[in-house]
Amino acid sequence: MDSPVSRQLKRLREDIEQKEIKPQQVQELVSQLSSLDKVKERLAAVDFAKASTSVVLELLLAGAIGNHSSDIHFEPKEDGVRIRYRIDGVLNDITPNLPRGLYKALISRIKLLARLKIDVIEQPQDGRFSLNLSSSRAIELRISILPSEFGEAVVMRILDPEIINISLMGLGLREDILAIVLKEIAAPNGLILNTGPTGSGKTTTLYSFLKKRASPEIKIITIEDPIEYDLEGIEQTQVDPGGGYTFANGLASIMRQDPDVILVGEIRDRETAEIAIQAALTGHLVFSTVHANQVAGAIPRLLDLGVKPASIGPALNLIMAQRLVRRLCLNCRRPQTVAPDFLGKIKNLLENLPPAVDQSNWRERELVFYEPVGCAGCNQTGYKGRAGVFEALLVDEEAESLIKKEVSETELKNFALKKGMVTMQQDGIIKAVLGITSLAEVEAVTGSWLF
Repeated sequence: MDSPVSRQLKRLREDIEQKEIKPQQVQELVSQLSSLDKVKERLAAVDFAKASTSVVLELLLAGAIGNHSSDIHFEPKEDGVRIRYRIDGVLNDITPNLPRGLYKALISRIKLLARLKIDVIEQPQDGRFSLNLSSSRAIELRISILPSEFGEAVVMRILDPEIINISLMGLGLREDILAIVLKEIAAPNGLILNTGPTGSGKTTTLYSFLKKRASPEIKIITIEDPIEYDLEGIEQTQVDPGGGYTFANGLASIMRQDPDVILVGEIRDRETAEIAIQAALTGHLVFSTVHANQVAGAIPRLLDLGVKPASIGPALNLIMAQRLVRRLCLNCRRPQTVAPDFLGKIKNLLENLPPAVDQSNWRERELVFYEPVGCAGCNQTGYKGRAGVFEALLVDEEAESLIKKEVSETELKNFALKKGMVTMQQDGIIKAVLGITSLAEVEAVTGSWLF
């Protein structure tokens, strides 16, 4: 009888001999594993004591792709390994207890695919590999391996080009914000900043801007960390600090390539910020992101980096902030009862929205809100897909004057509200009024109610 050790060695030899994943097999499985229940059923039927790592890994990848997962999380525990998919920002258990012996072989297989060191187990490692499901669908997988108490924890980030194929309308932009965006991304120069925490959809939004602006008549260059998706007709570069290619010196080099539009993945330091601002002031349209919680936080963030306030205002065209809320499943959502006092507050909010906001969809009807239920079509979550909630501020002469005075974040927010800015929470409430999401989801994403 084979011992556990010999079975593990056998699997490892198989991995080395048959390193590549079979795209055709994965593609066939993707069409079969369109729900989490189907993934769990298929995994439950696998004999982990005999199964090859090829079969298990292809099954896990296909299940993740078929359910539009953004990540696969492998989490070793004392008695086994838990595997979870992140779908619409929420983690879902797929198998609560993968055998540890199989998991070790699975990690070796992943390391081989990502060209990582198999014998290194006590240090973090990062890698990547691609899976070409078709001529137009090359899925990129980013691998992060981290030592943990009970073994190596692995996260596989799935970058699927079908996910990034989103129009500006598909982002969830209201018509009044969309009109502003269309005007500003057509400008010949200036800086457009998008803010928000990691995972809030900033890059997807900026990619949509680039795709809208792209044409054979102009040159667009990006500098990213990492390149998330390949964009046709756009020159994309990736930072490599080890090789001396940083955001700052990379952006300086890009300027010598005579671009019309530049995407800087993130402004992290003063040098990058100053070059981006100088580019915006000298005839280039620049898109970038900073980490801030709201529109009003973008300016203090740049000031904290050491940028001169006199340079910020003239360069900036538009500041945006965003979060992602889950869309209600249209097959199973149901009307929700809302407390009369809370409903009154919402009506008051709607009545006092800026004139630019189109209110025709609710002004002449009774307000109806929906809550999630759960069905087979949404993996029993009640939600399917996500939409952005946004706030945006055009930087005019009055805003420039405030920026030069280095006013506080609170003063900037109050100014933005006086100028008619709709906050992310208010935008979320509008989407709840329209039946796109639930009030509970808006509160969970944007924080406690501010009215």
